[in-house]
Amino acid sequence: MLMGCARLVVYASFRTWATECAARIPAILEALDTHQLTPGFRPDEVLRLEPNRLASFEEVAAVHDGNYVKGLERIMQQPALQDGPAVIESAPTYVTTTSNDAALRSAGAALDLIDAVVAAAERRASSSQAGSSAGSVPVGFSICRPPGHHAVRSGPMGFCLLSTIAIAARYCQQHHNLQKVMIFDFDVHHGNGTHDIFYEDPSVLFISTHQSGSYPGTGGLHEAGKGAGEGASINLPLPGDSGDAVMQDAFERIIGPAAARFQPDIILVSAGYDAHWRDPLAGLQLRTSTYHRLGLLVQKLAQEHAGAISLSPHVCLLCQHSS
Repeated sequence: MLMGCARLVVYASFRTWATECAARIPAILEALDTHQLTPGFRPDEVLRLEPNRLASFEEVAAVHDGNYVKGLERIMQQPALQDGPAVIESAPTYVTTTSNDAALRSAGAALDLIDAVVAAAERRASSSQAGSSAGSVPVGFSICRPPGHHAVRSGPMGFCLLSTIAIAARYCQQHHNLQKVMIFDFDVHHGNGTHDIFYEDPSVLFISTHQSGSYPGTGGLHEAGKGAGEGASINLPLPGDSGDAVMQDAFERIIGPAAARFQPDIILVSAGYDAHWRDPLAGLQLRTSTYHRLGLLVQKLAQEHAGAISLSPHVCLLCQHSS
């Protein structure tokens, strides 16, 4: 497993009740350490990658409007931000002077992780051709913020400034020739930004499970893509209290077969955990074991169809914590 970490303080803590806050990253890292899922405990299985670059303008503008990318940088230079954070979208999405740098570093960390996972997948393929045991598919887990799956092509939304998973998907296509990208988003909220960016793109299969009626109110069954992308968007709005059995049924009946038809080169996952029963703001009632099972199922899909998984899944699984 390849783990890319970006401990980034993006949003101010003056609203301590905010659902998206800086405490999220240390909490994840502490949990990984508590459960001995770090290089210190598993040196032969886990490699930690430290982010060392910002995503470039070209990499970001491959999915976002260039004027928005430039405008976001200019916002950080506004004198008003010197006095404290400013709200730039009604979620409320608020920023500080370092937010743009953090978003670019978050995206850069995801791209570094893509490079590492793809390289591991290529080594695995070479070992297999040489007659050695190929082992399991390489898996990457990107722990970074701000989240990204609500950010639309030309603006921020829902605590998200840049669509990290979309930037990663296009990067796979342009830099690694992985032309068929599958994105699975199991956050409790619909990943409307990712959905909109690839709505007319047949080369990206976007599948979202989310709670029906939750923010931002998008992701209906009828939203299945447009033009050349018709059929490449699959939205599964689930009723409250669906629980583990419904999620497993959705995977076996819809998500798995869709992946088999699409035959992705890489699988990317927007891995939001707010559908868990302990989250007070939603009600899908998923369990910790549900997420464990989802990880195994996605890894199996990658083993059968892709070769890499990268998690906001050649088989590559990239897991991007989305919100």
